[in-house]
Amino acid sequence: MTHNAVLIDPHYFPCVEYFARILPFKKIVLEVNEHYVKQTYRNRCHVQIANKIQLLTVPVEKVSGKMAMKEIKIAYHQAWQKQHWKTISSAYGQAPFFDFFAPALHDILCRKYEFLVDLNIALLTKCLDLLEMGGKQLTLTEKYTELPDSQFLDVRNKIGPRKKLPDDGFFLPLPYYQVFGKDFVPNLSVIDLLFSEGSRAGYVINRSISCER
Repeated sequence: MTHNAVLIDPHYFPCVEYFARILPFKKIVLEVNEHYVKQTYRNRCHVQIANKIQLLTVPVEKVSGKMAMKEIKIAYHQAWQKQHWKTISSAYGQAPFFDFFAPALHDILCRKYEFLVDLNIALLTKCLDLLEMGGKQLTLTEKYTELPDSQFLDVRNKIGPRKKLPDDGFFLPLPYYQVFGKDFVPNLSVIDLLFSEGSRAGYVINRSISCER
């Protein structure tokens, strides 16, 4: 079956697998009407620091009942933006391409978005540009549909911090240079790849798709 578009939930600084899943498609439909699920990549990401993998979490206002993703507001009662950027700078400040990509990402991260989905979309759009994956059409769902039309490849809720890499054989992470450690850590936030490999990042993602090997 041939799919014309990919249906996926918007993540915060998405992981490498996320971009591998959307790479084959020109049209990306972001699911913003499903119920918000806590402890997912919707408001968190993993980066690598000196001695461990660090989880960065965007705080959100209290979720009351079953709220749609598009209704979730970012909480600003703590200086999370400064904390996140301090961690990112400490982790990747000496990475080969940090100085090249950091300003654009810092600019977005430090804006005060009201809704989480707007921050995620801004970061996704910029990361697509930095990965030279421009030209893709980003649209939002108008309503939630449990069983979408067959034209969509539905990967909603398939990628998450508690989920293992899928066993469908599609995503096979290609090792790349990382700042810390001798053992390669797969599927971190895409910023780990961008800061480490620069313009080669798109190639790494493409080669992480099994059919491209």
